[in-house]
Amino acid sequence: MKKDIIIAGVGGQGILSIAATIGTAALIGQLNMKQSEVHGMAQRGGAVQSHLRLSSEPILSDLVTKGKADMILSMEPMEALRYLPYLGQNGWIVTNAKPYENISNYPPLEEIYSEIRKYKNHLIIDADEVAKELNTSKSANIVLVGAAAQKLGLDFNLLEAALRQIFIAKGEDVVQANLAALHAGQDIARG
Repeated sequence: MKKDIIIAGVGGQGILSIAATIGTAALIGQLNMKQSEVHGMAQRGGAVQSHLRLSSEPILSDLVTKGKADMILSMEPMEALRYLPYLGQNGWIVTNAKPYENISNYPPLEEIYSEIRKYKNHLIIDADEVAKELNTSKSANIVLVGAAAQKLGLDFNLLEAALRQIFIAKGEDVVQANLAALHAGQDIARG
């Protein structure tokens, strides 16, 4: 098993929590994992990205090579476009539909969607709306993980265990909210 994933978005969208969830799941499943991240000047609205590499074999580098990513997982559709040069030929784009319009010349959303749709393996979901419907708006990032779960190559139970491990200190209600978000994302991806 080998998966190279780029996780992208802007500060405040939970990009690092996505990386922690997938990375923890991989470690629970006894896989090797390397991660590199850039924190967009550590401010809300700045670009944030993480390279996450998972493998049953040793991993030498923590960076994903251009043209080799198995997945771009993005909380913001324009940020997904930024990393398209990294996507492998059979790679997946899984992105939130909701834009984070933090610049005055943000392109028309339909143009962004059109570019994403040029790739055969794509999934655009409104993770923010799903999380809102679940009454857990802070879990939109975990909805996206659930939607990407089948393509990650990890057993879904590992993702559930990772969420329990990461959020247990915040209480059982937070754990259950994140598990509900994970399952809702999985349901959307199944169609």
